[in-house]
Amino acid sequence: MLVKLAISADDYQESKSIVRCELPPVNYSAAVDLRRPGGEVVEGNWMASSRRAANWGKVVYEAILDWNTVVVLAKGLNLKPRREVDPAEFRCHFSLSNNLSREESFVFTTEATAAAQEVVRCLLPRSIRKNNTALAEGIRVTVSRVEDSSASPAALPSVAKVYNPKSHGMRGEGEGKYELCACTMLWNQASVLKEWVMYHSWLGVERWFIYDNNSDDGLQDVADELNSRNHNVSRHVWPWIKAQEAGFSHCALRAKYECKWVGFFDVDEFFYFPRHGGQTPLPGQNSLRAMVSNYTDSPTIAEVRTMCHSFGPSGLTEPPKQGVTVGYTCRLQAPERHKSFVRPDLLDMTLLNIVHHFKLREGYKSTNVAEGTAVINHYKYQVWDTFKAKFLRRVSTYVTNWQDDHNKGSKDRAPGLGTEAVEPPDWRLRFCEVWDTGLKDFVLGSFADVGTGLLPWERSSSSSARRRR
Repeated sequence: MLVKLAISADDYQESKSIVRCELPPVNYSAAVDLRRPGGEVVEGNWMASSRRAANWGKVVYEAILDWNTVVVLAKGLNLKPRREVDPAEFRCHFSLSNNLSREESFVFTTEATAAAQEVVRCLLPRSIRKNNTALAEGIRVTVSRVEDSSASPAALPSVAKVYNPKSHGMRGEGEGKYELCACTMLWNQASVLKEWVMYHSWLGVERWFIYDNNSDDGLQDVADELNSRNHNVSRHVWPWIKAQEAGFSHCALRAKYECKWVGFFDVDEFFYFPRHGGQTPLPGQNSLRAMVSNYTDSPTIAEVRTMCHSFGPSGLTEPPKQGVTVGYTCRLQAPERHKSFVRPDLLDMTLLNIVHHFKLREGYKSTNVAEGTAVINHYKYQVWDTFKAKFLRRVSTYVTNWQDDHNKGSKDRAPGLGTEAVEPPDWRLRFCEVWDTGLKDFVLGSFADVGTGLLPWERSSSSSARRRR
């Protein structure tokens, strides 16, 4: 028997924990148990002893309740990206038992009503719908694919449970919704989270859903500090690898209960209201919220898209101490892609998305913000020590990892780089066609402390501020 220390542990939902362990050598089995430091096997938990690790390529990993339906997230469906499929191909199976080793414990079955990518939506059985106690404790759920050649198709292995959202602290009817929220997924970007949250909070974002994809850089401490400064931030543990689209579907459902609008953008992307030769006034507090909420009462608009400008290293070789908005000031001329705010209650039932925008319900459409009104500064190509982390893995399900020698023409990749994280000699000078200090000037003029010159995200705490002095 091989015994190794756990790498890390996390709370996951109310009744679960996640313990991360190293993979065993190839000559060991995939069976695993958990032992306390004294050596005894953890008791009172059906998963703690001699459990065989599920194959990540074929498993139901998450589920979330949406009124009288359940949305199930699964690997191994092998569905093509960017398209929905006939839901008649799928069934969902439910169990009140905690014994994952017994397939026969899945005694309730319902038909799927929508399916796309890694998402299958099914009706919740009426008997479970009325069982508030069971929903508070969690209902096991899995999914199967109906095959013509099989009268009783095999269900996927599952580690997922569905809970009543009210038992997990979501805002309900009558509590009032936030006008503007934001969702992001990140890995080891705690150092830039404060700047991103504080800046966009000033612009009017009221609620933050941070999906943590296995960070080990103190992200929870940063979230706690932001909350101590009255920023409404929640960290949601999202351990699943290459599951960004499904994670955003999950976040959209959470936001549906709390928010009128939710934005999906990264922590290196900052909304900016440009001034044209000083002819337009400086953006005021809550400008972003005001811009998006103009469409709240629209009978047809359910998505607001904003174009992105990609910034390069701007001659730097070390991360800028005052933050990305001040440090990076040279960009490409032409805009690239866009990011969106959406009405989570008006998304298609499939929750189909390609990260930066969702499929909308029939009868609704998107609108594009004029580039002269607002843009997103995307600090995409940062100093090499920061940028090279992108080579480790890409979070999107359908984006090829950069070490893989195919799909080299993807817009996700950096032009001119191969499959290895080797710094080009002229990296600091690349992606620089237009010097653009607009956001830098605005940030320094609007956020810097008049006495110390420090920006809010530099003043991480009273002790760190004293150290800076």
